[in-house]
Amino acid sequence: MSMLSLSGELTIFRAAELKGELLQALTDAGGALELDLSQVSELDTAGLQLLMLLKKTARQRGCELRLLAHSPAVLEVFELLNVAAYFGDPLVMPVSA
Repeated sequence: MSMLSLSGELTIFRAAELKGELLQALTDAGGALELDLSQVSELDTAGLQLLMLLKKTARQRGCELRLLAHSPAVLEVFELLNVAAYFGDPLVMPVSA
């Protein structure tokens, strides 16, 4: 199982640059890749489409892709667009003080 951490914005401005890198990471992982999303500061629909492409590609290749430690920005978009079930990863909501 390989682990990769994403940080900063996962938006239209970075999606094209990250696409090749993330698809290669999925290939290099040899069957299982975990993406740590805890440091993602912003997620837009282009970033979401990239995550969905990775999940779809993993399924087609018989690989496993797990999204972990969803940041508040990621949780907000997943909740707003009701896409958590597509990914099938547990979402841990932060505890409010």
